[in-house]
Amino acid sequence: MSELPSHARVVIIGGGAVGVSALYHLARAGWTDCVLLEKNELTAGSTWHAAGNVPTFSTSWSIMNMQRYSTELYRGLGAAVDYPMNYHVTGSIRLGHSDERMQEFARARGMGLYQGMSLEILSPDEIKAKYPFIETHDIKGALYDPADGDIDPAQLTQALAKGARDLGATIVRFCPATGVSRENGEWIVQTEKGDIRCEIVVNAAGYYAQRVGEWFKPYGGRTVPMMVMSHQYMVFDEVPEIRDWAAAAGHKLPLLRDVDTSYYLRQEKNGFNLGPYERPCRAHWADPSDPMPEDFSFQLYPDDLERLSFQIEDAMARVPLLAEAGLARVINGPIPYTPDGNPLIGPMPGVPNAFEACVFTFGIAQGGGAGKVLAEWITEGATEWDMWSCDPRRFTDYTDHDYCVQKGMEVYGHEYAMHFPWHRWPAAPDRKVSPIHERVKALGGQMGAYGGWERANWFAQPGDDVSEEATQTWNRAGPWEARIRQECEAVRDDVGVLDLPGFSRFNLSGPGAAEWLLGKIAGALPKIGRMNLGYFPDGRGRILTEMSILRHGEDAFTMITAAVAQWHDFEWLARDLPEGLSLKDHSRDYGTLIVTGPRARALFEAVGTEADLTLPWLSHQPATVTGRPCALARVSFAGELGWEVHAANADIPIIYEAILNQGAKPFGMFALNSLRIEKGYRAWKGDLSTDYSLLQGGLDRFIRFDKAQDFPGKQALLAEKQAGVTKRFVTLRVEAGAADAPYMSTLWHEGQVVGETTSGAWGYRVGGSVALGMLRADLAVAGTRIEVDIYGQRCAAVVQPDGPLWDPDNSRLRA
Repeated sequence: MSELPSHARVVIIGGGAVGVSALYHLARAGWTDCVLLEKNELTAGSTWHAAGNVPTFSTSWSIMNMQRYSTELYRGLGAAVDYPMNYHVTGSIRLGHSDERMQEFARARGMGLYQGMSLEILSPDEIKAKYPFIETHDIKGALYDPADGDIDPAQLTQALAKGARDLGATIVRFCPATGVSRENGEWIVQTEKGDIRCEIVVNAAGYYAQRVGEWFKPYGGRTVPMMVMSHQYMVFDEVPEIRDWAAAAGHKLPLLRDVDTSYYLRQEKNGFNLGPYERPCRAHWADPSDPMPEDFSFQLYPDDLERLSFQIEDAMARVPLLAEAGLARVINGPIPYTPDGNPLIGPMPGVPNAFEACVFTFGIAQGGGAGKVLAEWITEGATEWDMWSCDPRRFTDYTDHDYCVQKGMEVYGHEYAMHFPWHRWPAAPDRKVSPIHERVKALGGQMGAYGGWERANWFAQPGDDVSEEATQTWNRAGPWEARIRQECEAVRDDVGVLDLPGFSRFNLSGPGAAEWLLGKIAGALPKIGRMNLGYFPDGRGRILTEMSILRHGEDAFTMITAAVAQWHDFEWLARDLPEGLSLKDHSRDYGTLIVTGPRARALFEAVGTEADLTLPWLSHQPATVTGRPCALARVSFAGELGWEVHAANADIPIIYEAILNQGAKPFGMFALNSLRIEKGYRAWKGDLSTDYSLLQGGLDRFIRFDKAQDFPGKQALLAEKQAGVTKRFVTLRVEAGAADAPYMSTLWHEGQVVGETTSGAWGYRVGGSVALGMLRADLAVAGTRIEVDIYGQRCAAVVQPDGPLWDPDNSRLRA
C-alpha cells in the first residue's frame, strides 16, 4: 500500500472507475505527480456493483463522443497496461416500438456515422437473425451498434490503476479524506493519515460527492446537485439453449434493450442479466428517516422485486427463454443522479483550482471518456469537445434537495425516454419565476424551464390540447403550430411582447475596465450609450461565450448573457479580475420584456414614455414607461423594430399590463426561436460553442486583429485565417417534410457527411424550413445544393447568401 505523500500537483478524492480513469489520463498527459485517495478499496462505491454495460448510444453529441471514446479505450486497455480484462464486444440491439422511436434511432445513427461508428437500422427479420430467441411481432425495427458490449468494472478499474501507477501516479487506499482547507493558494487535503498539499483537487467521490462538496463551501462552493437512486438488476442461472448457441456462434448474444418498456437484457456467462429502469422507482438517503451511512462500501440494499414485475413479465414475453431460467441473485445498489441525468465534469463552480468528476449514472460507459475530458480541463484549460452537457456550472441556485430528488426520480423512471422538442418534463416546476408568472399562465402560457427560469414556450387558446401526450412527436404539427404562426405573424405585422425573466446580467466598472474588457473579447467595445455583441474566445480561438455589452460610461458596462450561462460567464469574467474593478451579478434583480414589431414605437408612445424613440438601433437609454423606471435597449432578437425593456422586478407587472392594454400580442420562446433563425442569429451552446472557432462561426466582423490589446486565441485565429478555414457557418433553406432539422443533423453531399446543423425551425415569415449549420468550407457558397438528414429522411437543401433570410438589409430593424 502506498504511503501518503506530503505534496502533489493534483489530489483526486474517490477511487471508482471515474476517479481512477482521471488519474490514468492525467498521468498519460505527463502529470504524474498526482495522488488518488480512496477511503476503502478501489471500486468500493457504485463501481463494484455496476452491471458494466458499455453503450455508445446517446442523442447528445458530447455524451456520444465520450462514450465512443470509452469503447475505443477499453478495447486496447488490457494490452496497453498488461492487465487481463473481460471485455465482451457483443454489439447491442435497441428495440423500437413506434415510428417516433425509429426517428430517434435514425438521428442517432447519423450522429454515429459522423463520429466514425457503424450503427445500423435493423428490420424485425434482421433482429431475429442476430437474436434468434426474441419475439418481434410488435417491433418496428431496431438500432444496432456493433461496438456495444459489457466489461468487468473491477477489472477495468484495476487496469486503469495499474496504468496510472506504471506511469508514476500514486494511489493511496484505505485513506479517507476528511476535509480541505486553503493556504497560500494551495489546497490542504486532510486525511486520517495526515495532510497532503496540492495545487488542484478533484471531487470524484461518487454518491458521496455531495458530502465532499460541502467542504468547499467556505471557499465559494455550493451544495452538489444530486440524489441517489436504488437500481436493481437480476442475474439468472445458465440456460442450455444460450450456452449451446453461444458455443456454436463463437460469441455472446447481442445486448438487448427494450427502451420503450425500459430494461436491458444481456447474456451473463450462459445465463441472463436483466436490468429494469422502473416506474414507480425509489430514491434512497433522501429524507431524515433514511440517512446516508458514513460508509456503505461494498454494501447493497435489500431486494425489492415487486416494483419490477411489469418489466420482468415483459422481458419474459420478449425472450421466452428467460422464463425458464432460475434467478441466481439480485443486485440492488446506489446509483447517483443529477437533475438531468448527466454527470458533473469540469470546474467546481465558484471554487479556484477545484474540479468535479462525479455523479455518474453510467460511470463504466462514460468513465474512459470522462477521464480524458477531466485531464484536458486540468492540463490544458479546455476540452476537445464542447462538454456543456456535463459542465457543473449548468446548474445554478435553484437545485435544492427537493428539486434534485424529484428530477432524479423523473430521469430514472424515463431513462430511455425520447426527448421531444415540444415536451416539457413536468417534475419540480416553478423554481424561478417572473413577477408576472401567474399572469402569463392565465393568458395561456405553456411554460418551459430555461436555466431554472419559467418562460412561456407558446400561448394556448381555449380548446387547444395542452396535454403532455400531445407533445410526444418530433414533427412540427401539433396544437402549438397554429399559435406559433399567429405569434410570429403578430411580430411581423403588428407588435408582440415576450416576458423574458432570467437574463444573466453583470455590471462591470472601475478605472481600466474598458482596457481589461478589450483584452477579453475579440472585437471592439461600443461607444457610451450604445451596445454591441462581444465574443469571448478561448485560447484556441473557439467560441467560449457571447454577451451583449451596454456601455454607460468610459469604464462602466452592463453585460447581458443567457440565463443558463450565469455561473459559466460570471466565472470567466471574475477569474482574473484586476484589483480595483467591480463585477456584480444582478441577474435576480431585474426582468426583461421584449416589445417588437412594426407598431412597437407607436405602442410606447401610447403607453407613455419620455424616452427618445428616434435613437438608432443598438442604442440604450434610461427611461420611464407608464411612469416606471427602466432601461430601453433598441435591439430585437426577433429581427423587427423593437426594444428590450429592462426593469426592476417590482415594476415589471405594471409595465407589462400597460403594454398588453395597447394590444401587444404575447408570444413565446418557440416563436422567438423561429424568428431568430430566420435572421441567422446564433444561440449559445448550439450555434455558438467551443466546438467551433470564431472564424468557423462566421463571426469575422466581430474580430479586430489590429487592435492594440491582445486577446485569448488571437494567434490561433491568425494561424487559422492564414491556413484557411475548414468549415463555415451557413444558413440553409430546407425542403423538409413533417419535421425540421434538430441540433446535429448531418449534412450530406455526394454521399459524404460534410457538416452538421446547429439549429433548425420553420420560418413563418419566409414560408419554409430553415437550418443553421456548419458546412465544409468549399461547399459554403450560396446556391450549393446539399442534403440534410432529418430523422433518417434526406431532405434537399440550398446554401443561402451570407446574411439574414428575413429582411437581409436590416431595414425593418433600423426603421
